[in-house]
Amino acid sequence: MTEAAILNALSNVQEPDLGKDLVTLNMVKDIQIKDNDVSFTIVLTTPACPMKDMMRTASENAVKLLVNKEAKVTVNFTSNTSTTRKDNQQVLSGVKNIIAVVSGKGGVGKSTVSANLALALAEGGASVGLMDADIYGPSIPIMFGVRGERPLMKEVNGKGMIVPLEKFGIKLMSIGLLVDEKNAVVWRGPMASSAIRQFVTDVDWGELDYLVIDMPPGTGDIHLTLMQTVPVTGVVIVTTPQNVALADAKKGIAMFGQAQINVPIIGLVENMAYFTPAELPNNKYYLFGKDGGKNLAEEYELPFLGQVPLVQDIREGGDMGIPAMAGTDDVSKTALRQFAANAVRNIAIRNASIPQTRPVHVTS
Repeated sequence: MTEAAILNALSNVQEPDLGKDLVTLNMVKDIQIKDNDVSFTIVLTTPACPMKDMMRTASENAVKLLVNKEAKVTVNFTSNTSTTRKDNQQVLSGVKNIIAVVSGKGGVGKSTVSANLALALAEGGASVGLMDADIYGPSIPIMFGVRGERPLMKEVNGKGMIVPLEKFGIKLMSIGLLVDEKNAVVWRGPMASSAIRQFVTDVDWGELDYLVIDMPPGTGDIHLTLMQTVPVTGVVIVTTPQNVALADAKKGIAMFGQAQINVPIIGLVENMAYFTPAELPNNKYYLFGKDGGKNLAEEYELPFLGQVPLVQDIREGGDMGIPAMAGTDDVSKTALRQFAANAVRNIAIRNASIPQTRPVHVTS
């Protein structure tokens, strides 16, 4: 066995999402050969890659079939999270991917989706932050069980910076961590927009593979402010199956798909897609209609990221400060992991095929 022979064999192994082989993509490193033992490292586009096992099996089979059927193959993995951001970025300089989770209306479970997407990414080994950009109705402090806690300050390069809280391995920031939850945030749009800018420029997020931003419902000032301030990698649109939610989801699709904004849509996820009672985990009851989000994704030719069930444990976990991905319910965790895996794959495809998103300039 030679290094050239190993590389030739691995040139027949496709990266499932990017449509090219591992060698062409320069994903094979550190080939070691001794007698019948061969080991090498595959550099993934994200530590949360859901295709590890498939690539491991395909690589082992390629070496045994094309090089040496007696070979003992060890496939190691490391990651270099893909990003389209450049080294000269001025804001969120250590963040590789900025993912905004949006919805056309409130009440569709956007914060639940944001929280569990962040946790699912972290479960795969990624470094993740979660910014609660819903100034008027922050949910993240409750969902992560950090109500009443306050972030600390530290000096970074002579500037005072807010240090995010950390819970379940996620860095957290929310207006709910800065004001008393008994007080309403009665701010006009410019003040809310200023707070969002502060979350971007005055919070020490550090090095992150993904920053998930839980956006407020609708298509207003805060959305425009964020798109003008940072180069958002893409947006995840959340809807529920019923027509009233789908109608507003279309507005979100229109906002980010139009030429004035033009931020890539990573995909659409259908929340509360069906009800599954704990005592009947294989049963599905379509309380709000069936496949509304899936059909909407097909109508607009968007990636469909999955269906999240209406499960009692998801609601209870959010209220108790233990999101579903940090809980024990297998039904909800399976659905959420599948959703996150599809999101990660589409982020990698987006980074490989679409130029860097730049902050949006809105003239009207």
